[in-house]
Amino acid sequence: MAADKNTRKTPRNDNKAGAYPSPSPAYPAELGKAMMDVYETLQPLIQEMLERYRQQNTSHAAADPLNLSSAYADFLYNYWKNPFQHIEKQSDYWQKSMQIWQSSASRFWGGAASPIMTPRSHDRRFSAPEWSENPLFDAIKQLYLLNGNYLADIVESTQGLSPSKREKLAFSTRLLTEALSPTNFLLTNPDAIRETLKTGGQNLVRGLENLAEDLKQSKDGNLRVSTTNPEAFELGKNIAATPGRVVYQNDMIQLIQYEPQTEEVFARPLLIVPPWINKYYILDLREGNSFIEWAVRQGHTVFSISWVNPDAKLAHKTFEDYMQEGVISALDQIRDITGEPDCNAVGYCLGGTLLTVTLAFLAAKKQSKRVASATFLTTLVDFENSGEMKIFMDDEQLSSMEKSMEKHGVLRGKQLQQTFSLLRANDLIWSFVVNNYLMGKEPFPFDLLYWNDDSSNIPAATHRFCLRKFYRDNLLRKPGGITISGTPINVGTIKTPAYFLSTREDHIAPWRATYEGTQLLSGPKQFTLAASGHIAGVINSPEKNKYCYWSAESTPDRPEQWLENATQKNGSWWPHWQSWAETYGGKKVSARKPARGIEAAPGTYAKVRSH
Repeated sequence: MAADKNTRKTPRNDNKAGAYPSPSPAYPAELGKAMMDVYETLQPLIQEMLERYRQQNTSHAAADPLNLSSAYADFLYNYWKNPFQHIEKQSDYWQKSMQIWQSSASRFWGGAASPIMTPRSHDRRFSAPEWSENPLFDAIKQLYLLNGNYLADIVESTQGLSPSKREKLAFSTRLLTEALSPTNFLLTNPDAIRETLKTGGQNLVRGLENLAEDLKQSKDGNLRVSTTNPEAFELGKNIAATPGRVVYQNDMIQLIQYEPQTEEVFARPLLIVPPWINKYYILDLREGNSFIEWAVRQGHTVFSISWVNPDAKLAHKTFEDYMQEGVISALDQIRDITGEPDCNAVGYCLGGTLLTVTLAFLAAKKQSKRVASATFLTTLVDFENSGEMKIFMDDEQLSSMEKSMEKHGVLRGKQLQQTFSLLRANDLIWSFVVNNYLMGKEPFPFDLLYWNDDSSNIPAATHRFCLRKFYRDNLLRKPGGITISGTPINVGTIKTPAYFLSTREDHIAPWRATYEGTQLLSGPKQFTLAASGHIAGVINSPEKNKYCYWSAESTPDRPEQWLENATQKNGSWWPHWQSWAETYGGKKVSARKPARGIEAAPGTYAKVRSH
């Protein structure tokens, strides 16, 4: 039977970018039944999660974790106190809105028009061709960007707000606009629409199944969106797999000594001090993506601290214990094992802050020669401008957090992980909402995100000390501002040669803030700035030949002066560090093999997961 000549032909799927595929054969009854089956599974899980949330979040602080009510009240008061302060911005907003609609109408009828609003270069949400080629999607995108910019501008320009409240409002506004991105919704996401047509809706069924699995794992009433496949990795097999032995253990640490991979090694061993808020193996990810493995191959005898993942039994452990039972115990063991009186040390993030305190403590005890050189990776010593983390540090929030820690004895690792995810919500939350729930795909097995999901608890006493003494009161930079083991700490007494590495896009330890450390320590200093962020900029193997870094010989007073004098170089900063570190390595000696010790690396402590 011939087709009616007036019947619209099915669009041809020519696989061109942006072309929607022909719909897969649809079986509405089967699809509807599949979705109903998943929904019946979801319903009790959602109710259970909401009940858990209600039980664990009954206070005002839980309802307002950022303590925004006061900030919003101040904003509204100052906004209406002088409503004309934003007349120009409102006029610009309406003008651009009309321009967007006019240009979209022109494009709809075949005309050409330049975009009024464009995404930032690193914004990957709008990479689908429809966001530029389809007039409707282009208008949705531009109006979304316009609204987001307008809200941010209003917060920034409203007079009378304190800096801390302005920062909170800016942060919460960004969270809101990121959550409302059109890419997060099925009907305004061209990739999701294309996938739905291609699979006949099976992506939505798989997405609901993925949501059900995430709900089962969300034990505390907060939905935790999967970011990687946990079954893809096993510690000691394909992650944290650099060969080594646990050669010492106490309540706080396991000390790992790595097997040599060269016939000769530098005489001075190398101690790595990771942050205690995360597992140490951020520096020992997959083969070819491991700083520890690379350092071993450069001829270093590498030791690394692996911190305990504490429970309520260790709630009393203090920052002082982390220094005495952690870093100083490790130094003692390395001296006994190798026979060397000193070593080189690398501290990462808060591990670098702990290393700084340890060096000042040793200087006060006339033992500064125990560490020959110190490397500080994305380390804050001056916390005055410590980035978005300060948003969570006002007195009300600290009191609320301390009450929670009193209940559990620790700050639960998942709680801290959630905070860090909010700082990068587009990358660490919403991109996976789209991938897992709208596209119906499994998250990619990514070693860095597996590590990110393996967070550690923090003893209440330690976390309280760090938040109040460092982040809130910024006492570390002040001579005698803190006292450890009865010893006033003065970082200005540190004369140990130091290498500072920061990253340009770091949102946790902003590089201009970490640079201040070069002005506080008294010894020879080298400052290097790597491209990318807090993790990716540090974990950048030379094999990848990615990114770049900047270096300069001097460390002037201001970071802007340093940047003006810095030279950009392509690739990883690791070889640059190695050329600096080997000058403090000492002569070459025969490689040292670790004793059998307690167990194989990565050890027991690293395998304990938070719940």
